Amino acid sequence: MLLTITTTHDQATDLGFLLHKHPDRVQRFEQSFGTAHVFYPDADEGRCTAALLLDVDPVKLVRTRGRGTPDFSLGQYVNDRPYAASSLLASAMANVFRTAMRGRCEARPELPGTPVPLEVVLPALPCRGGPAQAERFFAPLGWTVSAVPVPLDPGFADWGDSRYVTLTLTGTMRLSDALNQLYVLLPVLDDAKHYWLAPDEVDKLIRAGEGWLAAHPDRGAITRRYLANRRGLVRAALGRLADADGAPEDALDPVEVEEEPASDSTEEPMDGPASEAANEQAGEADASEPAAVPLAERRVQAVLAALREEDARRVIDLGCGSGKLLARLVRDGFFTGIAGTDVSHRALALAWRRLRFDPRAPRREGARVVDIFQGALTYADERFRGYDAAVLMEVVEHVDPPRLGAVARVVFGDAAPRVVVVTTPNAEHNVRYDGLAPGAMRHPDHRFEWTRAEFRAWAEGVAAEHGYRVRYVPVGDEDPEVGAPTQMGVFTR
Repeated sequence: MLLTITTTHDQATDLGFLLHKHPDRVQRFEQSFGTAHVFYPDADEGRCTAALLLDVDPVKLVRTRGRGTPDFSLGQYVNDRPYAASSLLASAMANVFRTAMRGRCEARPELPGTPVPLEVVLPALPCRGGPAQAERFFAPLGWTVSAVPVPLDPGFADWGDSRYVTLTLTGTMRLSDALNQLYVLLPVLDDAKHYWLAPDEVDKLIRAGEGWLAAHPDRGAITRRYLANRRGLVRAALGRLADADGAPEDALDPVEVEEEPASDSTEEPMDGPASEAANEQAGEADASEPAAVPLAERRVQAVLAALREEDARRVIDLGCGSGKLLARLVRDGFFTGIAGTDVSHRALALAWRRLRFDPRAPRREGARVVDIFQGALTYADERFRGYDAAVLMEVVEHVDPPRLGAVARVVFGDAAPRVVVVTTPNAEHNVRYDGLAPGAMRHPDHRFEWTRAEFRAWAEGVAAEHGYRVRYVPVGDEDPEVGAPTQMGVFTR
């Protein structure tokens, strides 16, 4: 495969500094699957082009020497991995242009942060979905996209087009951003990887997608393709992207995956991707809540405000997921005791990573103790007791309705904190989302979504049974007809 990057920036040969590859040299970089060559077809002050040519060696590609090599004479040549040219090119880019992708240049430290005019050309790029797919993924990033189908055979026009396109991208941006976008989107367009995915693939995606993927209108489709529809990996990635600044508000893009469903019905609720139109339909902001603040952030702010108002300093987050709320509680010196629990071991591992704590023991922060542990909300657990407040933020809608009674008995009856804060989607507000089909729910793992009347009926029943009173707080921009997108109940005993 061939990739060329051209700039007409003033002192165009500065491209050599950005790529850390001298324009006057031809360089070779051995890969486990072939050889990458970097050279400069043009290099003068007005125009400079760098080329990355990947020569795939079929023998290197299939050789699998290692501890797991089968013990027979041709075993080292047995290959169980798919051939995926774009994935191979992306791996070569990560190896050859690693420093450039990280945006570092010791010789000229001001260069990586400077947007420059770029033209990126791939003469033969596998593209499942054709030119429209390339336009869909690259255009929102600021590129002018030209994707010309490559015919199967120029001499036989009636054979039609191949699944390859000649892709040309033009735009002005930082080179590191361009390289990271290519690293993610080239195998996404091919919809194939040349290696089997491990959990650290999520970290690679988040790292390369920093600053652009969270706000991409098709981030759900990109994430699913990049992670080969691996359900657990996709959910983890979308959850982390939803925490990013500028991420769309709600999970309006279903996670259509082929792997078996998760067994944990109360696994962390994720705020997945939404269309730009959906964000615009969320309503005009009032003076105290700017529209630029994502709904996920406004929920956290509302929960923290309720806890402060009730002077609840020792808090347990029930169904903490990947630790979005826990991280905010830890950073706020108002709270003196913090705990989180979730039924999903995977979610708890993400929470520990987010907090950068040692998962083997609670961490003491001055007079505060922070603890995270596995637990199910349908079973009484003495570890749930002893807190001023319990929070169920976007949790109850992930519980099967027949099990809601058990959850209420455990939280309000057995744990019985002085304060319980519950947030859940307002189903009436769903009509304001253009990206959501009539009658559909915001997230594929939701078992139900309540109207305001349904939420109040459940809350009043629980409060009466267990000796609480409840007040209701709208979260998000409140529509005069259908209410706010999130409804919150603050129970006090």
